Amino acid sequence: MKPPVLRCRHVAKRYGKFTALRDVSLEVYEGEIFALLGPNGAGKSTLIHCITGLAKQSEGSIEVLGFDTVTDFRTTRRLVGLVPQEINYDPFFTPVESLMIQMGLMGVEPSRERAVSLLKTFSLDEKRDAYTRTLSGGMKRRLLVAKALVHAPRLVFLDEPTAGVDVELRRELWQEVEELRAAGTTIVLTTHYIEEAEKLADRIGILHKGELLLVESRESLLQRHGGRSLEEIYLELIRTADGRNAA
Repeated sequence: MKPPVLRCRHVAKRYGKFTALRDVSLEVYEGEIFALLGPNGAGKSTLIHCITGLAKQSEGSIEVLGFDTVTDFRTTRRLVGLVPQEINYDPFFTPVESLMIQMGLMGVEPSRERAVSLLKTFSLDEKRDAYTRTLSGGMKRRLLVAKALVHAPRLVFLDEPTAGVDVELRRELWQEVEELRAAGTTIVLTTHYIEEAEKLADRIGILHKGELLLVESRESLLQRHGGRSLEEIYLELIRTADGRNAA
């Protein structure tokens, strides 16, 4: 197995008396797609925020390619890209301007050529000089992915990347995710669409109430449960963790 790109050791995160993450230890390996599943409020986004520098863990350590996310923050921040759940954009900039600004923010020399190349990759070239506010919801979500890639990160987090998009766009984004991995990018994907994880993921982790219930390869997990769907397995694990009848 290749060396870990991401290593979390005994990570906890508390907000006052509320514990969002409890003793999470996890490794993600180079070139894989790792799906992090869990109900709303499970702690998925909190963990991503701790890794990407948007929050600081209360306990434990996080390393990206061997660099600590607290003591080597500037290095690790340039090694990761984040596509957030929320569609955020500046309505007064064009897509090509948005990408060039993002390059500057990430410490990369702004390049129109690079920006245009990314827009072509995500089928946004025809809209490169339109105001971002005129883009459809699906186009804005594609632009978010392009923004996360301007600095060629080694590790990319896709936090609910297909939430609210139609079936056709979802499948287009799946293809783009697979192409990213083929180009050598390691991907951590959070999703509520279990079909998405079953289609894309090499390994799967299930987080519930801040605790990591399971980490296993997709093939092993499905085989171990005798051909049941990933959705059935997921629901049983969550119900069991809640003390509910799994039937």
